[in-house]
Amino acid sequence: NKESQMKQLLETLTSCGYDPHFVQTKQEALDLAKTFIKDEMRIGLGGSVTVGEIGLMDELLNNQNITLYNQYEAGISMDENIKRRKQGILSDLYITGTNAITKNGELINVDGSGNRVAALIFGPNKVLVVVGINKIVDTLEDGFKRVMEVSAIKNIDRMNNKAIEMGKEPKHNLDTIANKFTYINGDDKDRISIIIVNEELGYQTQS
Repeated sequence: NKESQMKQLLETLTSCGYDPHFVQTKQEALDLAKTFIKDEMRIGLGGSVTVGEIGLMDELLNNQNITLYNQYEAGISMDENIKRRKQGILSDLYITGTNAITKNGELINVDGSGNRVAALIFGPNKVLVVVGINKIVDTLEDGFKRVMEVSAIKNIDRMNNKAIEMGKEPKHNLDTIANKFTYINGDDKDRISIIIVNEELGYQTQS
């Protein structure tokens, strides 16, 4: 049953060195995520629809007691955007989603510029990953299939629409957005905390 499958997944994730948590709702995910955020922290961000959906992005933007390296701030220059992405890689806490997670405990991601996958692998002292149950897949192959058929395609639409909104040219395509693939099957103990939410979050399979 689903309960024993989740128990098995949490045990597998723990054996990989991760610090996994399972919560029922977006609100519980937000409450738990807030416990990772301490005053004076420098916090980096990886592009994540899920982080926005649980209300964590608003929480970070309204927190005056942290330094948030927010590369998504409207009106900043490309140089400033790149600078903030680099600062995020050296942050105390990096907050992101993941494109897929396998039952063997592998985190699968694809990235355009690479700052998100770089930070997941090395750099920030601590990484917090928020993920909906719809991102759980059986195998590595299923994970990469999900990444290409769901995450990348929908991300292209999102980023091109954003570009149009900002008066820029919509030039994102698979070549620019899906050229750095990673899978992680373990890390230093408890460096990566994972909050799995018992809801469908982020990009869904059905459009």
